Amino acid sequence: MIYEYWFASVRALADKKKVKIREIFETGEHTYYAEEGELRKQKFLTEKDIDVIKRAQKERNLKENYEKLQRTGIRFIPFFDRNYPAGLREIPDYPYALYVKGRIPDKSRMSAAIVGARRCSRYGEAMALEYGEELARAGIQIISGMARGIDGAGHRGALNVGGETFAVLGCGVDVCYPREHTGLYMDIQKNGGILSERCLGEPPLPAYFPLRNRIISALSDIILIVEAKERSGSLITADLGLEQGKDIYALPGPVTSALSRGCHQLIRQGAGILISPEELLNELHIQRHKSFENKNKNKKELETPENMVYSCLDLFPKSISELIRSTKISSGELLQILTALEIKGLVKEISKNYYIKVRN
Repeated sequence: MIYEYWFASVRALADKKKVKIREIFETGEHTYYAEEGELRKQKFLTEKDIDVIKRAQKERNLKENYEKLQRTGIRFIPFFDRNYPAGLREIPDYPYALYVKGRIPDKSRMSAAIVGARRCSRYGEAMALEYGEELARAGIQIISGMARGIDGAGHRGALNVGGETFAVLGCGVDVCYPREHTGLYMDIQKNGGILSERCLGEPPLPAYFPLRNRIISALSDIILIVEAKERSGSLITADLGLEQGKDIYALPGPVTSALSRGCHQLIRQGAGILISPEELLNELHIQRHKSFENKNKNKKELETPENMVYSCLDLFPKSISELIRSTKISSGELLQILTALEIKGLVKEISKNYYIKVRN
């Protein structure tokens, strides 16, 4: 596997050409020791390609590099390995190899991608969190890109209920990007895995992110787009998913919001409409988890001040100051009521001092 790792690390050679070379020479070792004459017989290789391979063959620290990889605990999975995800082999430009921290998705279980805008609204963040939670509760694996905004919320939703989630990075798996997601990066490894086609140490270059979207869609059975502008990476994921035969769903939002235009565009083109996690699970013929409670029972048992606060909330986040204006309740009493409602599972604080009603 030392020579296989060496060949995968030859960055300046396209993956498609690496795959063809590996199939012709059969082993990474044969490629490492291939003479220039052998390489020139391969008509698909350009002069530049041959020069890249010849320069890479001068690498003498193969064993040390591979041992360094093993010490990190990062798994190296080339395309011909039996552990390589079958869904990836079905796309025309599949990665030559994957680098994995943790696990890869279980092919026997359903997976859903939750992707969307980095600079999302609180509404979008709340919805991504909720869909992540409810789908994970139903046993669905959540796939995303660990980016700011919707991606991170989808991952966190799955983790909140002990579900499994997997992040596909646009950099090496040993590079946490964005840095503020360090905690999320560590938690995902405990309940899923971090995956990338990028070599160790590679930085998050802009060109890598559209490319990683094909991996997100290939690993997923369905794709949920939660807030997207008219031109965004999320729509690239949706297009790739359509090419791969995946079902696409989009979350509707305010018609005045630029963050909803991409979703509305998808819906106009025939994407499924995300109305609620329950409706989506019904459409997928997946039974809800037994632990789902009937929140209406709790609502009837609420005391008058709690009922007033609960009635003022909906799926669009409201701040403490908005609730004070609506209910005329003091800030101290309001915080006590919100805490009580959170304990009962009726409301949720989705960001500092912003609350939403938990869907019945």
